[in-house]
Order: sequence, then C-alpha cells, then structure tokens
Amino acid sequence: MNVLLATDSFPPRCGGSGWSTYELARGLRARGHAIEIVQPRPGTPSGLRRREYDGLQVVEVGVPAPDVPYLRNYFKNERLYPVLTDVLADRWKERAFEIIHGQHVLTALPAIAAAERVGARSVCTVRDYWPVCYWSDLIHTKEGLSLCPACSAGMMTQCIRPRSGALWPLALPMIPYMRGNLARKRRGLARANAVVAVSSAIAADLRRRAPELAGTRLEIVPNPVDIAGLRARAARTTPPIAGPYALYLGKLAPNKGTSYLAGVVEHADLDWPLAIVGDGPDAAAIKEAAARSRRDIRTIGWVEGEQTVAWLAHASLLIFPSRGPESLSRVLLEASALGIPIAAMNTGGTPDIITHEATGLLSSTPEALAADVRRLRSDEALRRRLGDAARQHAERAFDAPAVVERIDGLYRDVVAGGR
Repeated sequence: MNVLLATDSFPPRCGGSGWSTYELARGLRARGHAIEIVQPRPGTPSGLRRREYDGLQVVEVGVPAPDVPYLRNYFKNERLYPVLTDVLADRWKERAFEIIHGQHVLTALPAIAAAERVGARSVCTVRDYWPVCYWSDLIHTKEGLSLCPACSAGMMTQCIRPRSGALWPLALPMIPYMRGNLARKRRGLARANAVVAVSSAIAADLRRRAPELAGTRLEIVPNPVDIAGLRARAARTTPPIAGPYALYLGKLAPNKGTSYLAGVVEHADLDWPLAIVGDGPDAAAIKEAAARSRRDIRTIGWVEGEQTVAWLAHASLLIFPSRGPESLSRVLLEASALGIPIAAMNTGGTPDIITHEATGLLSSTPEALAADVRRLRSDEALRRRLGDAARQHAERAFDAPAVVERIDGLYRDVVAGGR
C-alpha cells in the first residue's frame, strides 16, 4: 500500500512520539509498503521543505505560531489544520495513498479531513490525553496525585491557575475557547475510520470521557520498540560513571513527578548516586533540591542518541516517579527491553508495561516508591528476577515487528471497508 504518515515530530531530534512514528515507518517499509512522512513545523517560515531521514522522505510544513500562551495554541490548531489538510490532500494527488495515518494531536484532525476529501481511509493514533484534556495530561494542580475528573468550566478555572501564575484571572476569558477546542477535536476524531490508543488507560479514558467516539472503531496497539537495535546500540556503549547508580531519564516537569526525586532517594537511604538525565521547566528547582540533599544526586541535563542509551543500559535501577497519567512511557519500554529493574509510580498506561512484583515494582505514593527503591537496592536477586521478566515481556508485547504487523492488519481491514 501507499501510506502517508502525518506526524507532529520525527527524528533526528524528537521525543518518544517521533521515534515511535519512525519505528512504524521503518517497519511498514520493511513489509513492502511505500511510505511518506508529512511533519508540521509550527513557528517556522511558511512553506514546504523536503528532507530525508534513513531513506524516508519527509515533507516539512512551515506555519507561523507566535510564542504567546493560548494564542500559540490557536495557531497550532485552528490556523494549522486547514493548511495541513491542504498539504496532505495535495500529496495524495501525487501518490494516491490508501491510508492517511495521523500520529498525534497536531496531525490527527487534518489527516482525517484530508482522507475524507480525497476518498482515502484514515487512522489516528492517540498517544496521550489530548482529546479529553486541553493540556493533554489531566493535571490540574501543581502538587498532589488526584487527576482532573472532567474538563468542565469549573475544573478549567482550577487548571489555569498553576499554569498562568499570578496573572491567571486574565486567562479566564479563554475558557470558552478551550472547551470549544476540545469539543472540535473529539468530533473530528470520531470521523476517523479507526482510532488507535497506545495503552488500555488511554482507551478507557476515551470511552469514558469522549462519548462522541462511541461509534468509532477503537483499537489498543502499543508503541513499537526496535528491541534488537536497542540492545545492539547498548552493547556498544560504556558506563557513563563507574559503579552502580540509579537513574531518572526524561522530561523534568510537574506531571513527571520529578520534584519527588530528592525525597525518594533520601527516604530510601540510597547509597548509590542518582543520575537525573533530562531537561524541562523543573530543571532549576531540581538542581536546588539536589544541592540541598544529603545524597549523591547528579543533574546531567539533556543528552541525545548513544549517550541516552548508555545511561539507560548501565543503570542498576530506574526510578519513575510520574504523578501524571502516563500514556505508554517509551523510557519504561526501553528500560524493560534492556532488563533494567524498575521502581515506578502506578499511573495511566504504566501497568501495561509493568506488572507489580513480576516485571517491576509499582507504587501509589512517593513514600511507597522510596520503599521500593530501598528494596531494589538491597536485593540483587530481586533486581535480576524483575529485569529478566521485563525483558521477556517487552519481547512479547512491544517488539517492533509484532506491533507493526498489527498496524498492517488494521490498515488492510480498514481499506477493505471495516470500521
């Protein structure tokens, strides 16, 4: 088939969603399909630019997007959608794509609209909570573990406060737009021939919070991981620091629970270094907490490519303190594939990856997470058992060839008329 993938991000510089799209594209190409990538680039000069990555053709779509809160979101949504829809429809004229597959929030609705216009079939992957939460994370407070129950006007008033600072009252007039934006997204998503949720938690929230999707085909297919490639890259790395160490790898942000890290290692009485690898809005606060801590906490900052693999491959345990509802963490998938023992907070799709006491340890509070870190530090046999089981589970559930085969089957069914 000819498959057009519309994706918010794509390598070489991207997050988990971009790398997941790359693994999908690479796997589909290996199965004989012709693949093209279209990637919007908000905040770049208008126009189309072409590039190539690993033999895959990428068409970048430049669109203006001022760096102003709320206004930027309007440009990345309502102003972007018609432009991107036109580009996707124009690409179809050159290669009659049977499937147009939107990969994330910026590209889902344009992919559906373009497919409707040209008579193709549309599939959309939902990788986080964007159809049911304006902020995509269900977080409505700076601290605490409770999640937003619904995007009502009252709850939006609460969630604006931690994001807008002292000037939050000035943002209240944006609530009607925010609610309308969410409603438009859900109505648009419901027109897809099939929606793919990357975890059971995402699927459950779509069913519960998005009644517009009641008649839309919904499948649960996880993000793919090139396990053989990951392990080969890991084998070529050397330890970034000598001796055992604990690791946090990812964005430093409130929904990731990174403010808990210093307290967790102190309550765990961890005598290994904790390496915090990543960057984000909480970076300064984490550095301050590390400086005050009585433990060896090292803030490494942002790293890329082989450095990221090296930190993960040689870790003695991974700490995952997320307080937000994780969709399906790529860090957890890759750590599992490498057999790294994991202590994680039980949020969102994390139980799709980790079964408590079988492939890792799950907890519901920072205090319990600290207890799990203490257990892993003191019990080498437990670390080995959990790491081995995690490695096997990753091979069965998340290896790219098996995941891509499921997507391929979905494409064929959708093209044949299934809904």
